[in-house]
Amino acid sequence: MSSQFWVTMKSWKAVSPRFLPFADVISENLPLSRLIRLSLFQFSVGMAATLLIGTLNRVLIVEMGVSAWLVALMVALPLVFAPFRALIGFKSDHHKSVLGWRRVPYIWIGTILQFGGLSIMPFALILLSGDTHWPMWFSHVAAALAFLLVGAGMQTVQTAGLALATDIAPEKDRPRVVALMYVMLLVGMVISGIVFSFFLEPFTQIQLIQVVQGAASVTVALNVIALWKQEARQPHKTRAEDLAPPFKKIWNQFISNYQVKRFLITLGLGTAAFSMQDIILEPYGGQILHLTVSQTSFLTALMSAGSLLAFALSAKWLSQGMNPYRIASAALLVGLIAFSAVIFSEPMESPVLFRIGSFLIGFGAGLFSVSTLIIAMQMDSLGMTGLAIGAWGAVNTSASGIAISLGGLIRDVVSDLALKGVLGEVMNTPGIGYSVVYHIEIYLLFATLVAMGPLVLYRKKEVKLQATKLGFVDLPS
Repeated sequence: MSSQFWVTMKSWKAVSPRFLPFADVISENLPLSRLIRLSLFQFSVGMAATLLIGTLNRVLIVEMGVSAWLVALMVALPLVFAPFRALIGFKSDHHKSVLGWRRVPYIWIGTILQFGGLSIMPFALILLSGDTHWPMWFSHVAAALAFLLVGAGMQTVQTAGLALATDIAPEKDRPRVVALMYVMLLVGMVISGIVFSFFLEPFTQIQLIQVVQGAASVTVALNVIALWKQEARQPHKTRAEDLAPPFKKIWNQFISNYQVKRFLITLGLGTAAFSMQDIILEPYGGQILHLTVSQTSFLTALMSAGSLLAFALSAKWLSQGMNPYRIASAALLVGLIAFSAVIFSEPMESPVLFRIGSFLIGFGAGLFSVSTLIIAMQMDSLGMTGLAIGAWGAVNTSASGIAISLGGLIRDVVSDLALKGVLGEVMNTPGIGYSVVYHIEIYLLFATLVAMGPLVLYRKKEVKLQATKLGFVDLPS
């Protein structure tokens, strides 16, 4: 067995390096073609998100008659894995590998989890619809397992993928890397949504099986293309004899930093502020402003357009050396204007003002996401890039999921109390539940600005000190 192993190893050594999946060297040169190819893993994540949140959400409730509360629970299950993103990032920082890879093994594990979840999902959903002789508890377990696998895969792929992008991108190129990653995520969601709608017309269960399993195959193909020759082998960083520090110790060291702790609090508050309206914005346009289905659907395009503009501008500003904390602060100010416009669109009966507010929400959220991810990417001085990005992803995803759930709950509870007359005659209006949520988001934006203030000043002092030091070094002797 041992001799056969060494024969196999020798045969691999005889293969030309250009046919192997390793990058030749750790190069600071990052051409756009390589960057676009790397960003394909974001396309696969966007495709999975569209499938879970959009296509399957509607198909299960409308075509298959599954209870809405059960569908909502299943769609929310992938968020259970979000807090583990920090651990995934840490593990990829300290991975032991004979091949010398740190990030690729975790991206591949995430890909397999996505593939497995998507492969069994259509059959689990058919069981969930009641078209089976199996007990109902078994269908619940099967569907939950499928959604959990896909969610775990998405979180793992995105965390390790962004860490790999940080590893291979020079610091000056990181803004465009982040911007392109987000653009590819949106592109994946848009294109996959169009493709899914095309292949599911007319809807049949067989067609659903083919679409979901086709998405599983495409996920593997895209991620293999994305990873090919991206990460260079670094055996000195993955030696088995090097003892990895315990996660708890490193996490405590990471979180003990004043700037890091305050940044994560700021990130959670800001993400919640922009996310709470996600599931009530379109119903608000339809119920309060009497927009048609087509007109409310256009809101998604408006918000996406705002996000794309934000990605382009933030990449430009960050490349010019602008303080990312100041960009995040500007995003919060844009959010204040956006939610004010949405609130005032009801008494003014102005769909135009509502659309402007929706566009600005997308713009502000995009600016905030890119700038905060850049801040996380810059926390690599202790070699904890994966941990920092994982912590960013954990806080971002968890805060978003909690805020979306609370947004829907608060809207329903307040509307119900208002209709019963508990809040008084003045508050008994159809839009009061929505208005309360939007006001809470404004308060959260103010809280985020308060939390971020010291970070902007801290960064400003840091930049001044660095500039002074460089100035003295550059003086002629």
